[in-house]
Amino acid sequence: MVATPIGNLEDMTPRAIRLLSEVDLIAAEDTRHSGKLLMHFGIEAKTEALHEHNERSQVPRLVEFLRSGKSIAFITDAGTPLVSDPGFHLVRAARQAGIAVVPVPGACAAIAALSAAGLPSDRFVFEGFPPAKSIARRAVFEKLGEESRTLIFYESPHRILESLGDMTEIFGPEREAVLARELTKQFETVRGGTLAELSAWVGRDAHQQLGEFVILIHGVPRAEREAVDDDAERILKILLEELPVSQAAALAARITGLKKNKLYEYALSLKGRDE
Repeated sequence: MVATPIGNLEDMTPRAIRLLSEVDLIAAEDTRHSGKLLMHFGIEAKTEALHEHNERSQVPRLVEFLRSGKSIAFITDAGTPLVSDPGFHLVRAARQAGIAVVPVPGACAAIAALSAAGLPSDRFVFEGFPPAKSIARRAVFEKLGEESRTLIFYESPHRILESLGDMTEIFGPEREAVLARELTKQFETVRGGTLAELSAWVGRDAHQQLGEFVILIHGVPRAEREAVDDDAERILKILLEELPVSQAAALAARITGLKKNKLYEYALSLKGRDE
C-alpha cells in the first residue's frame, strides 16, 4: 500500500519510487491520473484500475495473482490508500489469504493538516467526508457535538460553504477551528479562527472555495461538558413520550438553557435504556 504525494511531487519517497518500479503490477484508483505521476518518475510498470466501483469484483482475481507469487502495489489518486480512498477490500482479502500487506508511508492530508493546525493533537478523530445531504450531514455533526477530541473532516469545493454553515450552527459560532486548503500545492492555505469567522471568510472569497479541504475543529474541553441534571432529565423523558429525539432535545434546550447537542446525546441514551 503505497502513499503518493497530495500535491507536491517532492513528497514522493525514494522507497515508493523503488517499489513501484519493482512490482509486477500497479493497481491504481485512476490509471490516467496516476500515469502522469509514474511518467514523472520514469516508472514503466504495468497498471490497471482498482476503484470503488470495481474493487469487490476485481479482488478475487488480484488475490490469485498474489498467490501465484506476483507482487502488487496499490496507489490512490493522492495520499495514503484507504484513508477516505479505496483499498479496504483488497487489503482485507489479502490478509485473510495469508498474504503479507506492507505499508509504504507517505503523505496524508488529515495528518499533514493536524501537524500544522495548532489544535490539540494528542487525541483526535478522523470523520472523512460528511454526508452530501444536509439532513444526514447535520445529524452526523449533532452526534459529535460533545466530542472532546479534535475533529478532522474532509470536504469538497462543491459543499464547503454548506458544511461550514452547518458546522457553525451545530458546533457553535465561537468554536475554534482550522481550515486547510490545497495542502502542499501552489495555493496552500492554513487558516485558523472561529467557525463563524472561517465560514464568513470563505463566503466572501470565491478563490477560497476551490480545491480540496481539511476542516479541523477543537473538541469540547472536558470541563465545559455540561451534566444533565434531574430536572432536565425529567423534562426530556416527558418530551420523549410525544416527540422524536431531535425535537425533544431542541425543545428541552429551550426550556433548560442546556446545549442541544448534550441533550440530544442524553436523550439517545435514555431511549437505549428503554429498548
